[in-house]
Amino acid sequence: MTYAALGRSIPRIDGHDKVTGTAQYTADITLEGMLWVKSLRCPFPHARINRIDASKALALPGVHDVLTGDDVKGVVYGRRLQDIPVLAQGLARFAGERVAAVCAESPEIAERALALIEVEYEELPAVFDVEDAVAEGAPILHPNVNAYEGLPKQLETVSNAYITKRWDTGNVETGFAQADVVVERTYRTQRVHQGYLEPHSCVVWIDDEGRVNIWAPNKAPYRTRRNLSQALDLPEDAFLFHPIAIGGDFGAKGSPMDIPLCYFFAKRTGRPIKAVMDYTEELTAANPRHAATVHMKTGARRDGTLVAHQVRVLYNSGGYGGFKPVPDADLPGASSAAGAYRIPNVAIEAHQVYTNTVPCGFMRLPGMVQVIFGVESQVDAIAKELSMDPLALRMKNLMGDGDPFPGGEAYTETRGKETLQAAVDAAGYGQPRPPYVGRGLAVNQKDPGEGESYAGVTLDAEGGIVVSTSVFDPGTGTYTALQQIAAETLNVAPGDIRVNVWNSDGAPFDSGVGGSRSIRVAGVATYKAAVEAKEKLAAIASELLHWPHESIDMEGHDLVRNDTGERYPWPQLLARSGSPVTTHVGNKDMTQSPVTGFAAQVAEVSVDPETGHVTLMRFTTAHDVGNIVNPVGHQSQIEGGVLTGIGYALMEDLQVEDGRVVTANLGEFKLPNIQDLPELQTVLLRSESGLGPYNLKEIGEGPLAPVAAAIANAVADAIGRPILDLPITAEKVLKALAEASREETKG
Repeated sequence: MTYAALGRSIPRIDGHDKVTGTAQYTADITLEGMLWVKSLRCPFPHARINRIDASKALALPGVHDVLTGDDVKGVVYGRRLQDIPVLAQGLARFAGERVAAVCAESPEIAERALALIEVEYEELPAVFDVEDAVAEGAPILHPNVNAYEGLPKQLETVSNAYITKRWDTGNVETGFAQADVVVERTYRTQRVHQGYLEPHSCVVWIDDEGRVNIWAPNKAPYRTRRNLSQALDLPEDAFLFHPIAIGGDFGAKGSPMDIPLCYFFAKRTGRPIKAVMDYTEELTAANPRHAATVHMKTGARRDGTLVAHQVRVLYNSGGYGGFKPVPDADLPGASSAAGAYRIPNVAIEAHQVYTNTVPCGFMRLPGMVQVIFGVESQVDAIAKELSMDPLALRMKNLMGDGDPFPGGEAYTETRGKETLQAAVDAAGYGQPRPPYVGRGLAVNQKDPGEGESYAGVTLDAEGGIVVSTSVFDPGTGTYTALQQIAAETLNVAPGDIRVNVWNSDGAPFDSGVGGSRSIRVAGVATYKAAVEAKEKLAAIASELLHWPHESIDMEGHDLVRNDTGERYPWPQLLARSGSPVTTHVGNKDMTQSPVTGFAAQVAEVSVDPETGHVTLMRFTTAHDVGNIVNPVGHQSQIEGGVLTGIGYALMEDLQVEDGRVVTANLGEFKLPNIQDLPELQTVLLRSESGLGPYNLKEIGEGPLAPVAAAIANAVADAIGRPILDLPITAEKVLKALAEASREETKG
């Protein structure tokens, strides 16, 4: 189907302000009398706080207040599980935890005051690795976990493994008995920071009516308002989030973070309060992606049929678990540990584990990229054991239409095989290659998430068209997509529409950006609001112009009578009616999506056997898509996802030594840039099987999932030996080459 507004690469409506520097971010907010907050952080991974003396800090000119755990006793927050204290209350559980905070006339004065606070610590036994944390005799970090609000299930025996989820299909023991080949391996993935440009920040001001006004780069303000209500014992409508530009998110910016701390300072001083984290704080004390240990045991018949798959995942939650927003306070991607394969007998067990490290949260495909790296590496291992082409093994076992996944999902159309074939055809997968050059495959599926969102459309007598939304766009291009959806529905030019973002009074609720839900949820809300606006306009025309209601359509700024061709300017009609057309529509879609989209990828690498350096030469990514709202925005999501996956595979690592993050700046924590993007080939397989009135599919997360596995499989192909833990560094490659050489010598 041909569309007028959809499928066009129009510029992002917030692009001009961003590139010219006029976009306003939270750190740009300045209010009269505003004070700055800085936090004192614990230097030890696990310590009892015996004494805090802030008298010297309070005596410093320009300091207005100091808070310690005693001042906020019992106040904890979390996106679901409420276990994060505003300030450490007698006990610090990771190096970087806030133990005290200062508010002062300037950030420089606040920093000087921090150095004057005296803290007496008593170091305690600590545990950093998940396997050590669940071992017998490990120190229990949260002995009172059963008392925490939001814990989905009481623990019979208190453990650092505070949440466990299981997904079972068939009987794995029966499956393994049927297998001719069984492969058992353990994969390990690292912590990584989300890598957004703008650090966490907030401004909090309590107005004369007692309303708590908040500016923060938060992509889920309605959820956060609820979290604040629970933590601070105030009604939800006591908090008012103001729309503000967000400098990137990738899953991280949906929690209260420093807002409760700033609230207490605002309440005590009567002044507006600002807090801005620096990047050392971001890397050591924000909420990065979880490290994971993934143990997999997989059985197959000699013909390549997968018959059993058993998985045990230990996710390293760090010192607290409150940064996960889903109902079970876990990582939903764990249910994808069997990949996109038809396996009759599956047992997946996933544990969230407390350790004395930086607390972890959500990042693009939370919990999924870890297990997809495992399962896609595992499939290659089975293929090698069977002397079978990895492509043929995948083609034999990929899901078909209606096949149930271990998590319970079943999709009306699955195009995994077509997508994979398109990727290998474009990549020249079967072509000869020289020594130390390898190619690797990986495939996965991702459906759009569910949620709730609101939108409104206003048409006025001046010809103005305003689309209002409850979504706070974190930089993904959502506002532009909503503009195009409204333009298509109203049959007007996208440039004729202005997008307005409500503050948090504008709607009852919004699930926020995340889980690839924005277009499914907010896009359909916008469509419904536009349809209702057209209906209201047609009703006015029917009454004032005496046109048959069913014959009326919109075309730009005219109403058109389809049966006669008559035209009438709708702004003029609204001037006659004396009032604008306004709509306010909600869309709550909490059902499992019947539609998914596949991503299949081929990586080509070369390995220097002298240095171990891996060069990613070429990357092909194929995607099963519906209609595309904005091609440039769509391709940006693909390229961004691939680049994120490259960083995950080859370089990014929040390294922890003795419980402390040692890659604590952007020189040590290497992020990929555009120079790290290889020759990238994108293949799009379009279908009309998407969701909503315009048949759309997700693209915000799917491109990321298979990247690391495709690269890892390519490296294994190049050197003849797999790397089972990320990132794949030169040191690990050299070690693998040395081991392979020793085995060859023995053989």
